Amino acid sequence: MSFPSYTIAWHTHIAEIPQAAWDALAMPLATPFLEWEWLNNLETSGSVSGKTGWQPCHLTLWRDRQLVAAAPLYVKSHSYGEFVFDHQWADLSHRLGMAYYPKLLGMTPITPTVGYRFLVAPGEDEAEICDRLVSAIDHFCTHNQLSGCNFLFVDPRWQPVMENIGFRAWQHHSYIWANHDFQTFDDYLKIFKSNQRKNIKRERKAVAKADLQVETIVGEEISHALYPQIYNFYASTCDKFYWGSKYLTRQFFEQLYPNYRDRIVLFVAYHADYGKQRPVGLSFCLRKGENFYGRYWGCFEEFDCLHFEACYYKPIEWAISQDIQMYDPGAGGRHKRRRGFPATVNHSLHRFYHERMNLILQSYIDEINEMEQAEMEAINQDLPFNKQVIQLKVD
Repeated sequence: MSFPSYTIAWHTHIAEIPQAAWDALAMPLATPFLEWEWLNNLETSGSVSGKTGWQPCHLTLWRDRQLVAAAPLYVKSHSYGEFVFDHQWADLSHRLGMAYYPKLLGMTPITPTVGYRFLVAPGEDEAEICDRLVSAIDHFCTHNQLSGCNFLFVDPRWQPVMENIGFRAWQHHSYIWANHDFQTFDDYLKIFKSNQRKNIKRERKAVAKADLQVETIVGEEISHALYPQIYNFYASTCDKFYWGSKYLTRQFFEQLYPNYRDRIVLFVAYHADYGKQRPVGLSFCLRKGENFYGRYWGCFEEFDCLHFEACYYKPIEWAISQDIQMYDPGAGGRHKRRRGFPATVNHSLHRFYHERMNLILQSYIDEINEMEQAEMEAINQDLPFNKQVIQLKVD
């Protein structure tokens, strides 16, 4: 009886891995952010590299010449752009006299959306494949003196596989909209208490009164000329509100055309005085199947409630019309909960290679998770929903 022969390989560029082989594993997934085109664009645009503190270090598993599993991984020299704030772990490591950086990270860079996992070919024994990959990761990290291995915003169906291998889950929350059989935007409004329904209607009217029109532009309808504009709006927001967070280059957005534009949905705001030659605001989103993701937003002039219209209401209206079931509007912002986005649990997975750090993780992570759960429940107690739908929305 012969047993399959596997080969492990490490890659410093995803371009070293054939796109067709990678996407055969990535395309069936719910998330679009593990697809070869997106990850390659991050690298070739200069957004992700050793110079930016995101050294690609992708792991693949082959049987003969067939790719049977892959893990997009990065060696990190900082924690920026992760949106899981591990600074307390870094500080603890420093106080114990241990180096926290570099560390190994599994996530789509600068993309805090749930769905990260190892890519495993259909029909393979997932538990066995993951065990092989983790063994390779453990060896790589200890040989290169990396402090730990961390997987962020993980696929909840993959999480128990990795917990069985010894990773510990750290709980967090995002603000997520779910489609509960809404047929129209008015159906969505019915979940709110009367005062909040009036407030949402007022916010939408404020945009119309400012002579603004928000237009939805999808896929091939998006002109080549709009892609540099996406960067301009993204950069404007980073400069105004998030100093030091301009992670993506202009080239990244320009390279989305034409090979990735089928995933993209834009909500573009025009003012009556300027016409369509001069957008005043823009929300950049992506769709894959029943899942919808808000990524970047910006405006050149301040208009009352335009952010809410372009980032929440117009996307929700479009999502309902397209039978989309989940809308993740992006990181941060408790103001989202008042507009139909309850706090929703997500997890990261962690393993430290320093014995003392690992012992502390094992000893305290359950208590940390209980505190996070209590915070999430407190947030959701204040949702402006009708009593009869509160249980439905936060479960």
